[in-house]
Amino acid sequence: MIMSKIADYLRLVKFSHTIFAMPFALLSFTYAWTTAEHDAVLWVVLLQVVACMVFARNVAMGFNRWADRKIDAENPRTASREIPAGKISSRGAVVFIIINALLFVATTITINPLCAYLSPVALAVIMFYSYCKRFTALAHLVLGLSLGIAPVGAYIAVTGTMVIECCLLAVVVMTWCAGFDIIYALQDAEFDRKRGLHSIPSRFSARTSLVISALLHVVSVGVLVYFALSQPQTWLLYVGCGLFAAILALEHFLVTPTKQRNIGIAFGTLNAMASMSLAVCLIANLLIWG
Repeated sequence: MIMSKIADYLRLVKFSHTIFAMPFALLSFTYAWTTAEHDAVLWVVLLQVVACMVFARNVAMGFNRWADRKIDAENPRTASREIPAGKISSRGAVVFIIINALLFVATTITINPLCAYLSPVALAVIMFYSYCKRFTALAHLVLGLSLGIAPVGAYIAVTGTMVIECCLLAVVVMTWCAGFDIIYALQDAEFDRKRGLHSIPSRFSARTSLVISALLHVVSVGVLVYFALSQPQTWLLYVGCGLFAAILALEHFLVTPTKQRNIGIAFGTLNAMASMSLAVCLIANLLIWG
């Protein structure tokens, strides 16, 4: 019974999708560790960063599912989600959100003052996204921003400061995530139009939406290349950036205006591969030659 309930909450927050932003947080963490002056204890701060990532993810997804519970119940694609399906009560979800928000803030307090001061701002951003579809088609960018916080937070955790490089990684994440969220939102374009919800696919045609998604991904790769110019120039760096760009290009090959059955593969499998391959190569590059 207990394990079943735990599984319900893990499905509620799509815990497996933590892999999207986590590699970028670890990349930024490694960049800070190898290039900046600090007095942090490696394994302590690493555990704190991972804990903050998990707690923030739980807050963001839990709040999103709670805020959208009535909308999800009306959408055939999402009606089986845990809250509309009755597996998790609305009150249970709120308690889960509050507990994780408190744990997030408490953990940031143990890291350094800047992390603690910025923790309410981070929570506000990741929770604000859930209401954006009600009034703006730019919700995809807000989602990207909420995930883009990860590399900035990881850098601050190590150094207590911010530099342009961690902000560049934030832009890479923001535009990458906004681009793939547009692809994902194609599934609900018709429902969103009928329900009066805002998204790029509900406002524009599938073709135009995919062009916008592709342009965001071009920006993401471009900013990544700019970031890479400040890194040790090795084959690992080139392989990592090349794989990231190639996988994003593959997403747009698999999903077209007339071929949308591969959205699940493009959204889940390929994006996980993109973030993991980039992070592994660039982290190894920093550890070996940084």
